[in-house]
Amino acid sequence: MLSLHTSSSPTLPFHHSTFQPKACVHAVSSSFLSHRNVKSLWASFGHSSFSSITAKAASVEALPDNNFITGYHSLFFWGKRKRNGSIKANASTVSLHTAESDVLKALSQIIDPDFGTDIVSCGFVKDLLVNEAVGEVSFRLELTTPACPIKDMFEQKANEVVAALPWVRKVNVTMSAQPAKPMFAGALPMGLQTISNIIAVSSCKGGVGKSTVAVNLAFTLAGMGARVGLFDADVYGPSLPTMVSPENRLLEMNPEKNTIIPTDYLGVKLVSFGFAGQGRAIMRGPMVSGVINQLLTTTEWGELDYLVVDMPPGTGDIQLTLCQVVPLTAAVIVTTPQKLAFIDVAKGVRMFSKLKVPCIAVVENMCHFDADGKRYYPFGRGSGSQVVQQFGIPHLFDLPIRPSLSASGDSGVPEVVADPQGEIASTFQDLGVCVVQQCAKIRQQVSTAVTYDRTIKVIKVKVPASDEEFYLHPATVRRNDQSAQSVDEWTGEQKLQYTDIPEDIEPEEIRPMGNYAVSITWPDGFSQIAPYDQLQEMERLVDVPQLTPA
Repeated sequence: MLSLHTSSSPTLPFHHSTFQPKACVHAVSSSFLSHRNVKSLWASFGHSSFSSITAKAASVEALPDNNFITGYHSLFFWGKRKRNGSIKANASTVSLHTAESDVLKALSQIIDPDFGTDIVSCGFVKDLLVNEAVGEVSFRLELTTPACPIKDMFEQKANEVVAALPWVRKVNVTMSAQPAKPMFAGALPMGLQTISNIIAVSSCKGGVGKSTVAVNLAFTLAGMGARVGLFDADVYGPSLPTMVSPENRLLEMNPEKNTIIPTDYLGVKLVSFGFAGQGRAIMRGPMVSGVINQLLTTTEWGELDYLVVDMPPGTGDIQLTLCQVVPLTAAVIVTTPQKLAFIDVAKGVRMFSKLKVPCIAVVENMCHFDADGKRYYPFGRGSGSQVVQQFGIPHLFDLPIRPSLSASGDSGVPEVVADPQGEIASTFQDLGVCVVQQCAKIRQQVSTAVTYDRTIKVIKVKVPASDEEFYLHPATVRRNDQSAQSVDEWTGEQKLQYTDIPEDIEPEEIRPMGNYAVSITWPDGFSQIAPYDQLQEMERLVDVPQLTPA
C-alpha cells in the first residue's frame, strides 16, 4: 500500500495565478488544420497521390476530443460523395475509407446507456473489415465486461444499423470483452494484478445475511457470463465452507511460486480460511489481518472480472486493513429493517466514504413475508430506505423471508443455482445488473477524472461523483506536491522551491490510483501522487479557451 506523506501545514505553498490564453490559442492554431487548410491539402496532393496508400483493417479506437485531424485517414472525408456513398475519386483506397466511415457513422447511432456516449467514441468497435465489392462488413464489439446486461441489444442494433446501408449485403458481428485489468495504477500484489473489479459486501453487523448476499451475488455474476472469484474474509467465523460444496474442500499451495491455488465451485473461484484446514481462528487482531492479507494477495486468482469480498462484521483494524490493502471498486451494503441494524450499517457507510469507496447498492434482508394473502413486516420497516435517503446510495433491493433461501445456505447450493427462475434469483439478477452497470460507470469516471489537454496545456479535473470540472496549470500541480521529496516530514519545511519547476513543464503520463488519487509522471522521472482532495484545493485557471472541432 502506498503511503501518502503530507505536510502538517494546511496551506498549500505555491499558487499559479497567471494564465496566458493567447499563447495557448496560438499553440493550438499552429498544431491543427482548419477546414480550408484540409481542402487545400486535398487539392495540392491530388487524388492520385493517395492511390498508392494501402488501407489496413485495424482496430477503431475512440479519439480524444481534441483530435481534430489524425493522419491521412481524415483527409479522405473531404471529398464529395456520390449518391452511392463513394468519394469522387479513382483510387479504391478512397472508396474503402468512405465505406469505413459510413459503417462507423451508422454504429455511432448506438448509445451506451451507462456512459451516455456512442459505442464508437467509447472505443468498443474493433477489427473493422470492409469489402465493398461484395458488400460484406465484419467487426468486433469489445465491451467493458462479459457480464454486460445489454450485450445482446448491442449485437442486434449493430447488425441492424450496418445492414441498413444500401451497399451492405452481409454483416458479421463478434462480441468480446476487454481483458481483466485493475483500476488501480500502483504496485499491486501479484494476485490482484489481473482483477478488474473488487466488490465489498458489508454490513458491519453480524447475522443480517451478508454472506448469503455475497455468495448469491457472486454466482449471479458468473451466470451473467463474468469470470468471478469469492473471498471469505471472516477468519473468526468463515461461512463459505457451509454455503457452497466444492469437490476439493482444501486450498492447495503452489510450491514453486509459494502461492495459494483457490478451490472452485461451478466456475467460481473460492478462498476461505475454512478451506485452509484450520476451522475457525483463535488469534489476536494483528495476526488475523496478516492471515487475511496473505490469503487474499498471494492467491492465484487469474483473470477475473469481479472479485466479491465477503467482509467480516465491524469497522475495526481488520476491515480497515482490507480496505487499504485492496483497491476496492465499490461496496454493497446489507442491512435488516431494525433500527439497531441501521445504526451499525451507518458506521460502515461512513468508513467506506472516508476511504473513497463508493457504496452502490443497499440490500434489505428479511424485510417481509407473505401469508394468508397478506404481507407482514416482523422486524419493522424503513432501515434500508433510511440508508438510501441519508447517504444518497442510489439503489435499494428487498429480500423477503423465504425458508428456501435459508435452506440453500445450509445445503451448500446457493439459491440462485438451486432455483434460477425463482423470485429470489430475480432479485439477485437485478442486483447483479446494478453492480455491473455501476462498476462500469465508476471505472469510466476514474479513467477520465484527471487528464492533460496538450492543445491548451492544462490539466483538466472532474472528480468522480461530482459535477464540478476545473482546470489547473501543470506547474501549479507539480509545485504543490506534498510528498517527503518536496516537504520535510518532521519540520514541514518546503524542500521543493518555486524556481525548481519550469513554467512550461508538462506531465508525461497521468494514471488513476483507485477512487481517491492519480499518479502523475513528470519529465524529470518524478512520480507524484495527487489525491483528488488536494487537487480541489489548488488555485484554478479561469477563462480557459474552449476549442471545439470544426
